[in-house]
Amino acid sequence: MASRQFATFEVDGQLFGVEVHTVQEVLSFNEYTPVPLAPSAVGGLFNLRGQVIAAVDLRVQLGLARKALQGPVMNVILRGDGEPVSLLVDKIGEVVDLDDETFEPPPDTLSGPTRELVVGTFKLDGRLMLALDVNQAVDTARATI
Repeated sequence: MASRQFATFEVDGQLFGVEVHTVQEVLSFNEYTPVPLAPSAVGGLFNLRGQVIAAVDLRVQLGLARKALQGPVMNVILRGDGEPVSLLVDKIGEVVDLDDETFEPPPDTLSGPTRELVVGTFKLDGRLMLALDVNQAVDTARATI
């Protein structure tokens, strides 16, 4: 039976996950440089060991209100097709092993921007984990708020 590992995190109380192989690292950071005229989902830029990283606010990508970037903010830094990009999330979870047999398509009740970002779901001990499409999640051109 095939399985995959997912790094999990929460946004607005909902559990999300991305495949571990797409994650470079997870960290807390608190100094972001605003980017004038950038899409609304761009929370800012930060310097990570000499590399400039764009921080994409997953709350905005999901159609939720932006939270102020005050104090430490949790970042899931993803390896993209090009440069690494950070997803700003509310809370970091854990790494879980999930069987491919338990994967289900997104539920019909999922709507709005979230529907575009989710590739499927996994049931975890009384919770539903929404598996994100990493490329869609960091695509700031699609944000509507």
